[in-house]
Amino acid sequence: MHVVGAGLAGLAAAVELAASGYPVRLYEAAGQAGGRCRSYFDAELGCRIDNGNHLVLSGNRGTIGYLGRIGGLDTIAGPADAAFAFFDAESSERWELRPNPGAVPWWVLRPQRRVPGSSPTDYLEVLALRSAGAAATVAEVLERGRPLFHRLWEPLAVAALNTRVERASARLFWHILAETLGRGGAQCRPLLPCLGLSETFVEPALETLRKAGAEIRFGTRLRALVFAADHVAGLAFDAGTVVLDRCDDLVLAVPAAVAARLVPELTVPDAFSPIVNAHFRCPAPPGAPLLIGIVGGTAEWVFCKRGVLSVTVSAADRIVDHPADALREMLWRDVAAAYRLPPEPVPAARIVKERRATFLASPEQLQRRPAAATRWPNLVLAGDYTATGLPATIEGAIGSGLAASRVVTARRREASRLPAGIAGAVAVRQWNRQRRHQYR
Repeated sequence: MHVVGAGLAGLAAAVELAASGYPVRLYEAAGQAGGRCRSYFDAELGCRIDNGNHLVLSGNRGTIGYLGRIGGLDTIAGPADAAFAFFDAESSERWELRPNPGAVPWWVLRPQRRVPGSSPTDYLEVLALRSAGAAATVAEVLERGRPLFHRLWEPLAVAALNTRVERASARLFWHILAETLGRGGAQCRPLLPCLGLSETFVEPALETLRKAGAEIRFGTRLRALVFAADHVAGLAFDAGTVVLDRCDDLVLAVPAAVAARLVPELTVPDAFSPIVNAHFRCPAPPGAPLLIGIVGGTAEWVFCKRGVLSVTVSAADRIVDHPADALREMLWRDVAAAYRLPPEPVPAARIVKERRATFLASPEQLQRRPAAATRWPNLVLAGDYTATGLPATIEGAIGSGLAASRVVTARRREASRLPAGIAGAVAVRQWNRQRRHQYR
């Protein structure tokens, strides 16, 4: 069992396959695992930071299951109840969104639990997303002039989809809301790693794989795939080619652009959206919330970490080209106001720009997301760009790895019952069926 790519998608697939008893060989081009979800020591700040900010919710079933599999559940923590603090940078108003635990949203009846300036009936408007057309955007479906849009729906859509509401898919946003707020506050508790992304998502996974006897090869870049008529026949690395036969499965868990280069005629998302992160070497004040959403500023979400206040700006086209020093001062103004900290001096900070952080979650780009199965029976795709029904989040990446492992396992079961030629034909029919029904 070969898995190429040790980001979260590849790790999730490898862990699941190893747990099913398959021998796994994991290849990674970089010198470490994790991809866009990892931690490292920053010499300038003198501390360990995450390369980005990723929020897990208690109802993220794929992620929670993955952490349970690798023994990482005790490395994340959060408040006992769903509570999201907000700060309006224009009016200096503060509030807390507090959904009740159950699925019946009685919390919208309580002014102290809902968004200031909103009424209970305002929240019914979001139901229009459920019946939105495939080409509809969030801005086209929801009323932009209301406080609820400015103070809740827009910040949530931009954060979840990393796409501005003028271009973001209304259907995808509905799916996110249905899986989070729609299931009640018990499924929406925010959870963050106690130490770092690597300590939660990466290192326990590698240890789990090693214990299962998996072979892990870092610094191994895949240059090309060798194709036979009906299967992938080889993996061409710099150091040589690994020969595959029809019984050897390959999970290709690489970025979309790399997958498109390696796999003939593969359609993938080709428009991307940037994220800007700023990590300030500054401890949070005592009693500060785990995270704060900032409305009307440049900074959007601030996360309290160990000795660091970490900022994320999604869909950051408007600022990604600004110099790091300008971003440092601009973002600190919002952070200082939100946490009631002195605006001067500006703490030391690391600015991290991801220009192609995720695919653009527009209706057009969603149509370009490929299924996990391919027309080659022993080749399966994984990655947050695949057709998971989720945006490019941790839950989406892990979900893609789990989906890939299910395709491989199903193929193995089918192949064990059928002659090789018939099993291959069945796999091709399954792929064609997935393509036909993917977006219905």
